[in-house]
Amino acid sequence: MSLTPRLFTSPLQRLLREFPIVCLLGPRQCGKTTFVKEQFPEWAYFDLEKPSHRTAVESDPEGFMNRHPHQIIFDEAQQFPPLFPLLRSFVDEHKGKTSKILLLGSASPNLIRNVSESLAGRVGFLDMTPFQMEEVEDENRLWLCGGFPTPYLAKTTAQRFDWFEGYTRTFIERDLKLYGIEVRPVMMRRLWTMLAHVHGGILNASELGNALGMNYHTINHYIDILEQTFLIRRLSPYFVNIGKRLVKSPKIYLRDTGLLHYFLHLNTKEEILVSPKCGASWEGFVMEQLMDAIRIKKPDTEFYFWQTATKQEVDLLIKEGEKIIPIEIKRHTAPKKEDVGGLFFCMKDLKLKKGFIVRPEGESRYSLGEGVEVLSLVEILDIFK
Repeated sequence: MSLTPRLFTSPLQRLLREFPIVCLLGPRQCGKTTFVKEQFPEWAYFDLEKPSHRTAVESDPEGFMNRHPHQIIFDEAQQFPPLFPLLRSFVDEHKGKTSKILLLGSASPNLIRNVSESLAGRVGFLDMTPFQMEEVEDENRLWLCGGFPTPYLAKTTAQRFDWFEGYTRTFIERDLKLYGIEVRPVMMRRLWTMLAHVHGGILNASELGNALGMNYHTINHYIDILEQTFLIRRLSPYFVNIGKRLVKSPKIYLRDTGLLHYFLHLNTKEEILVSPKCGASWEGFVMEQLMDAIRIKKPDTEFYFWQTATKQEVDLLIKEGEKIIPIEIKRHTAPKKEDVGGLFFCMKDLKLKKGFIVRPEGESRYSLGEGVEVLSLVEILDIFK
């Protein structure tokens, strides 16, 4: 199975030129460690989850830093909070020198808080994702299996299922405790499963709370945890006039479709295609691929959905400064104008001249008139390169 190099090399090199410390964040098992070891084979590497590595830092922090003054990688850096003030002093003492430090983390609240408090102005951030379309050759496999390297490369459905089972259990039962987060494991799994079933829909924390016997504050807290660890995405609605009758609650998506299909028990492409969640799954997949690819090159890009109280809607708005590009996502291979009335309504309402409909691979791209083009995921990714 062929893979291309990861897309994060250029932005990582840019940040290392700009900052003495770079923090590479992303979900566990998305390939951060493999990536940085391939990029920087000569750098000293320390995994702070390993007792031997952690002891080497913990026993004599200042002496440790003096023995490794140039290029260091700290994996799972949130495991040792005293590291951050030490790094601040080290960086300030070596200002203008070639010392560079890479911090890898799973986006825990502790990691973010310690970095922001101790290393403000000294650190650049880069979010890393599982595999993206431009890094693999099989779009359908990426949609089915998701982008985490192990399940994507798994040879059997059973191997893929076993990996996701272990991943979710480890996250709920071990990782959250290591992050200092107390949750009820059974309730977290139930909520995660319910979020898979409402994937692509408007988030209603009160309804979820009623179904689970939890108040909506607790539901939102659990959702915050899943979002801060890059496992779900809340997509905000777009509205210019706050008084207008537009939907004002976010939509909810599981960011990796492999995890989504695991929770929905969809093991093959054929099962997905006949599932009621097929359209929502494809929508989330396309959105994630677009947003991740664009953010690598233009980190300040903003993303929204648009929906009126009368159900006129557009799946994704891409906002670059004052420029807005509406995207409608259809599993239909040949969508017609009547299939996307919300897109034309939105373009008229927001005075937009260009819009796109993304469909599965098919014939050549074509126009529906009034500035709307129909094209594949590969073709629209090429537009935003």
